[in-house]
Amino acid sequence: MPSSNDPASLRKRQPSEEKQLHPTSGVAASGAPDGSGQDASAASASGAFSFFHGFPYILLLSLAFSLYFILPLHSPQLLPHTYALCSPSGANIYTVDNRVPRAQCLVVHGSHFLDVGSLEEVQERWATRVATAYTNIPESSPIDVRYLQPGQIVLPGLSDSHAHILEYGAMKQIPLEDSKTAQVECVSHVKEYILADPELRDDKSKFVEGWGWDHTRWLKEEWPSYEFFEQDPDVSGRPIVLQSKDGHALWVSATVLRSMEPLPEEVPGGAILRDTSGKPLGVFLDNAQDLVKRPVPTHKALEKRFSATVKDALAHGLTSIHDAGISPISLEFFRRQADDGKLPIRIYGMTYYNENADYWGDTVVKIVGAGNGRLSARSVKIFADGALRSGGAALYEPYTDNPETRGLMRIEPEVLNTIIPKFMRDGWQVIVHAIGDRANGIVLDAFEEALKIANVTALRPRLEHAQILAEADMARFGDLGVIASIQPTHATSDMWFGEERLGPERVKGLYAFRSILDHGARITTGSDFPVEGINPLAGFHAAITRVSPDSKSPHGPGGWFPEQRMTREEALRGMTIDAAYASFTEDTLGSITAGKRADYVVLSQDIMTVPATSILSTNFIATVIDGRPAYGTI
Repeated sequence: MPSSNDPASLRKRQPSEEKQLHPTSGVAASGAPDGSGQDASAASASGAFSFFHGFPYILLLSLAFSLYFILPLHSPQLLPHTYALCSPSGANIYTVDNRVPRAQCLVVHGSHFLDVGSLEEVQERWATRVATAYTNIPESSPIDVRYLQPGQIVLPGLSDSHAHILEYGAMKQIPLEDSKTAQVECVSHVKEYILADPELRDDKSKFVEGWGWDHTRWLKEEWPSYEFFEQDPDVSGRPIVLQSKDGHALWVSATVLRSMEPLPEEVPGGAILRDTSGKPLGVFLDNAQDLVKRPVPTHKALEKRFSATVKDALAHGLTSIHDAGISPISLEFFRRQADDGKLPIRIYGMTYYNENADYWGDTVVKIVGAGNGRLSARSVKIFADGALRSGGAALYEPYTDNPETRGLMRIEPEVLNTIIPKFMRDGWQVIVHAIGDRANGIVLDAFEEALKIANVTALRPRLEHAQILAEADMARFGDLGVIASIQPTHATSDMWFGEERLGPERVKGLYAFRSILDHGARITTGSDFPVEGINPLAGFHAAITRVSPDSKSPHGPGGWFPEQRMTREEALRGMTIDAAYASFTEDTLGSITAGKRADYVVLSQDIMTVPATSILSTNFIATVIDGRPAYGTI
């Protein structure tokens, strides 16, 4: 996870950098046409625009004005491509629009939805448009109609409301997640990675980084040690840093450990794990991870990670990803990709907050709709506590399996009560990671306090994870207008050790999805990849069944606390329109509605009606962004 914030690169920029796309026209407020990817204001803001640099631009403007008067208005040469996508066997397009919940056809005009309805309806309306608006198209010109294959359905583009984009790409480099032992399998995977890269193999000074180890899945559940690396001659003596699956622990080699000396005895909001003699193991939890210094990744390395993530995301129907805690380095990378027109997917960024840095909410300019609507960063992400898996979630009462601890707060309540209202006053959406019941209660207290100076609901605060909740706190989500951002596959991962860690009564408040919804809260869903898999249908399946992919749970095939299941409609909304609401884009994304961006996904079967056991066999046929396939074909 990020460990720093507030560099010069995030300081105030020219006002031209903050532009909002018009919800229906696709034209930026600055005047950049839909699809341009960049505009003159960006060049002006960079200070690079001069007469000679601008001369070609002036010629292009002159040409554009000439064409405007030479070519007739609405001529076919200037019209975006229009097509209809229809189901031959009924209303198999799920719009997630209450006005027309299901339809036979959608119509795309350029990068936006133009119409929704039956084939007869959209053809009639198209003929009327041709006759009244597009005067240079023959009235007999039919609309281009394409058809789904039998059984296929269409959904709005899917969103993952909590993920880590570049970290997922880093995880793909070394397959640590499925390792059953630290000392043998994890080290073996690291060795294979080193030997496969000539630069790493021949230069022992180069850092080796990976992601995904999970001590709770090892045959012997124990924390690893730096000594494991030193037992293999190809691995020993190298600087190695491996991130845990949940992102809350780092495992480092002896070389890295020596470079960090002297280590402090304690770290507020974190822990340095030690053996029985007090010697560090090379494992650092939560805030103690900030002690580990790693080299800044190159742009080439970031591009490699980004490409790996985008490839998998598009292949699984994702059109939008909320990046949950981007560092300044990541944000600058995404900004550069957006400026260069290289964002193939929509990103909603949560800027990581470092309490050791100066407050920046009144100096950093929010990013809204950069890169032709592909990048926004108007929220701040704060970590309240650690993770349940690593025993860092802050609880009201001690852990059942470790009565010596109640977990830890990574930030003091007094700081939360100060920082949250300040960010809200400056117009930022505040997003807080809170897993334990104590952490969730403290954060809800802070949001309630913020009501005194700001309209909390209008700023759409979010609690990320909201995993363990006291009964009294469940009702406060709806009362305060706080969005619960949940990850359903966490429930089916943690259900195997949840009761052992929390006890038989407290575990009932773990992943209580139905209770949160019944108290009037809005839920948005995600995966937290690379902590979990990237397939959004895995989250859909977990939310509605509360069983593992092989239909198992500690409570049997009926589901783990089945009374907490979500309906299919609620789960679909959580990854479409409610995810759009959670990122302030419900006017342009999240449903198949005329005027909205034409983001949609084609699936091989109807996940809303097939048996739950068949959902995970669904194939993604196509992922479409701005009306054009980003994956597959239509």
